[in-house]
Amino acid sequence: MTDAPAPHLGDLRQRIDQLDAALIAIVAERLAVCREVAEVKQHSDTPVIQPTRVRDVVTSRRRQAIEAGVDADFAEQLFRVLLTETHRIEVAGHRPDPAPEKQAAGSGTSGVDTVTSRVDHVVVAVTDLDAALASMSGRFGFHEVPLAEPHAGMAAVAAGGVTFVLVGPRASPAVARYLATHGPGVQHVALEVLNAGYARACLAEAGAPLLTEVVVDADGHEQFFAADDPATGVQLGFISRTGHRVGVGAANVLGLFDALDPRPDGAS
Repeated sequence: MTDAPAPHLGDLRQRIDQLDAALIAIVAERLAVCREVAEVKQHSDTPVIQPTRVRDVVTSRRRQAIEAGVDADFAEQLFRVLLTETHRIEVAGHRPDPAPEKQAAGSGTSGVDTVTSRVDHVVVAVTDLDAALASMSGRFGFHEVPLAEPHAGMAAVAAGGVTFVLVGPRASPAVARYLATHGPGVQHVALEVLNAGYARACLAEAGAPLLTEVVVDADGHEQFFAADDPATGVQLGFISRTGHRVGVGAANVLGLFDALDPRPDGAS
């Protein structure tokens, strides 16, 4: 009895292409049904947004994902995107103007554009962490989610697929000095990329101002930071999640505050 030959990489990629085509077909069918739902709603005075249905979809799909061995947070992201598109279709269906034509990505796509997936999180420096948490939860409906490792003076809040990391002056002396100099507000936006090393190499080749090398923490977060862009004032971080899906790494967040700090801790 001989061992079965190992599958060829090209054959496996062909299977992936076939599955992706089937996935697109299923999504198209799902959206077509959603258009029918929109027609029913229109003639029955049913509200477009039904929060109970949204919660039921998210909860049940998370449960189905767990049963199928798929990460539940990843599945929730997929279905929140689908739900958002469903709502857009329901509303856009009443517009008189035609939908614009769409084209595939051209050859001019940059390396960073190729590997960037989404906004992973936004880091906000705050002068009073307790007050910030109360405001985000009480006024804006966010809920606190765990960091990869607990850290005094830091907290993460989320609503749906949007995550903010709040960093107060007790987090580190560098954060306190940052707040004293710049005041509260967005400190940086972190973009999720497929590969942090590749993204950094692309930015370096393009002459982007880079502040750090790629840092890898114990949870598998690969992250690096670009310097404050003088033309836009934007501070960007780039993160690749190569470990288990866990919360934002506190050490990586504080790494940028340390990199921006004009003097080391303890200096006068």
